[in-house]
This record gives sequence, structure tokens and C-alpha cells, in this order.
Amino acid sequence: MNLIIREATIIDPKSAFHNQVADLQIENGTIKKIGKKLSNSSKFKEIKLDNLYVSEGWFDSSVSLGEPGFEDRETIANGLNVAAKSGFTAVALQPNSDPIIDNQSQVNFVLSRANGCATQLYPIGALTKGSDAKDLAELFDMKNAGAIAFGDYGKSLENANLLKIALQYTQDFDGLVIAFSQDANIKGNGVANEGIVSTRLGLKGIPALAEELHIARNLFLLEYTGGKLHIPTISTAKSVELIKAAKAKGLNVTCSVAVHNLVLNDEKLDGFDTRFKVAPPLRSESDRKALIKAVNNGIIDCITSDHNPIDIEHKKMEFDLAKNGTIGLESTFGALMTILSPDVIVEKLIAAKAIFGIESDGISEGKTANLTFFNPEGKSKFTKENILSKSKNSAFLESECKGKVYGIFNNGQLILN
Repeated sequence: MNLIIREATIIDPKSAFHNQVADLQIENGTIKKIGKKLSNSSKFKEIKLDNLYVSEGWFDSSVSLGEPGFEDRETIANGLNVAAKSGFTAVALQPNSDPIIDNQSQVNFVLSRANGCATQLYPIGALTKGSDAKDLAELFDMKNAGAIAFGDYGKSLENANLLKIALQYTQDFDGLVIAFSQDANIKGNGVANEGIVSTRLGLKGIPALAEELHIARNLFLLEYTGGKLHIPTISTAKSVELIKAAKAKGLNVTCSVAVHNLVLNDEKLDGFDTRFKVAPPLRSESDRKALIKAVNNGIIDCITSDHNPIDIEHKKMEFDLAKNGTIGLESTFGALMTILSPDVIVEKLIAAKAIFGIESDGISEGKTANLTFFNPEGKSKFTKENILSKSKNSAFLESECKGKVYGIFNNGQLILN
């Protein structure tokens, strides 16, 4: 597809055109020219959108799509279409399907289902067989098949020795270990952040200590073994401090935060609405502010939607019994725009590429066109009409959002809302 993108403000600090308004000529999937008022002698299709901004394509480091096994929640094809219309040119697929993605054949299967889509899919392989925390999965084989990292989604590894072995073993092939951190014994039967709100509502609390203790342990293991460790979706101020100290020591550790933990706090639980039941739980306002500060000062490396579709049968039930999870792809940009600047949002939605070993092209002539289109202005309410996912369990339903995602160009395909 040959295009000319008209009058776009380019957001790319590595580009000579950063913060400039220019046209982009795309030919056979490559950016051929960038400049003012480019001629259209070849009769390229022209795209001109209100207050158009363009950045390198965004990457979401934690997306669950259900397939195989939970297609009633989401399919890979529709999930990737949702991602494209939400501004993501690539997503990392969590292994929490049925069967679990814990071997080479499962990696090959999900890759085949994503073939030909505008948004690229990068599988995360399970760290342990069946994600049951007993034996390591076939990590090297999955790496060769296309897995970009290894972790058991939403499950912390209670066996410290198994994590130690994983960090040692993956160094042989430059593998990345993902360690969701929440001590199961301290969490117990907790369903919400331990604090004033959970006490008032009579909900069993999950202490911040449950997360922080496991992060401290995992960082000690990393210091002992070496290797690469990614700690996903941190949620407390103390977790930020622990990771900050580890980075100061020179440990190869990175971390992410989920959009809902950045934007929402545990006051949302007042109505016992299970859309707000997530893992880790929504924390206090002071924790939320600490997370925003850590995003802005670079301690938190990247932001994820932590998109997790849950069928209505497992969400519309008592708070204690409902499954954790919220969808998040469609609302990510609009929600983040209420608390962060466009430059920071773009940076944090791209940064995970370097962590997960995905090529980052940027916006310059001769580079492959991997682009996200958006408008940072305007306000709207996020409603059911904005939900493109099969599941509707969004924590941001009826929330005020800012800005708009127009779509993407990737793999030679233009996807616009």
C-alpha cells in the first residue's frame, strides 16, 4: 500500500523531525520521504486527519487473548484487530490459554493464528510446565520457535530455587525471565488492597508486603545469579524503591506498571464492582502517585494495558469469587492522557521493545513504516460503544478520557477507526 500521510506532528526523539509537522510518503511498507507538502505525482492515497500525531508503533508487553481454549473470551484474530485500532503495532501474548503455551508446538500455533495481521504477535512462553510451578518448561525450544520471554501469568513462583535455576539457565541463550511478584501465603484469601477501603467494605486485604517481599527476594536471586529479570505490573511505592535500589547496583532488572494501577485507586471498590478486581489490586492514592512519579523519572520502564478478557460468568458474581482482570487495550491511551504528557506516554508504550528484544525502527527515511496515529486533544467518555473486545470487563467504562487513537500502519496495512 502506497500512502502520503499529510500534516502529521512527528513524536520521535531519535528523529530529525521530532515535534515537527511534516508529510510522510510510504511506499511498499517503507518510509520513502519525510518533508513539507510532498508532491503526489504517483497518485498515492492521501491520509489527512484532524490534529494528527504520529509516533513509532506502540508495543504492549502483557496481553491475554484466550485462544486456544478460551475463545469465548477473545480470539487472536479479533484481539489483534482490537490492538491495531487501539494504536498497538505489536503485543506480547501471555501464555494463560488452554493448553498453556509451554512448548514449541503451542508457540507455533499462536504465531500461525496471527499470520497476516497488521499487529504483530510475540508469544511469552510459560516459565514452568503448565504454569504449575513444579518444573521448568521447554524454554530453549520455545525461544527458538519465537517466544520472547518466559513467565507464568499472574502467578508468583514460590519455589525460590526454581527461579534461581531459571535465571541461570536462560543466560545461555540471552533469555528474559518474567517474575510476577505476590507472596501467596501473605496474600492468603485477600481480594483487595489492605487498607482503609478494604476494612470499611469488609473485604479481605492483600498487604503491600505480599508484593514487596517477593520483589525483594527475586532481586536477591538476580544479584546472586545474574541474568535478565522483568517484574511486571508493580503496584506499591515500596516496590518502586526496591527496584530503584537494584538498578543503582547495576542489576539487569526492568519493570512495568498497568494502566489501571496508574489511573485508579482502591476507592473505586466502594460499589463492589468486580470490573475493578485486578491483580495486583488497585492500591492507595499515595501508591498511585508514587507510581506516576516513577514513570516520569524513569524507574518504571514501561506501561502495559495488562489486557485480560474475562467472560461474564466469571465477572458478574460476588466480589470474593470473581476472577481478576480487566480489558485495557481500547482505553489505554485515553486513560493515560488524563495523567501523563503525550511524549511520556509514547516513550513508555515503546520502551518495552528494547526490554523484550524487538527491533525499534523509529521514524526516518528508509525505515520500515511501523506507525501509530493519534490525536492528544479532545475529551470523551469511554462507553460500551468504544469496546471492541468480545469481553466487556473494562475498569474504565464510563470514565472520562482524553485524546483519540486513529489507528496504525504496520506490515504494509493501514488500520483506521
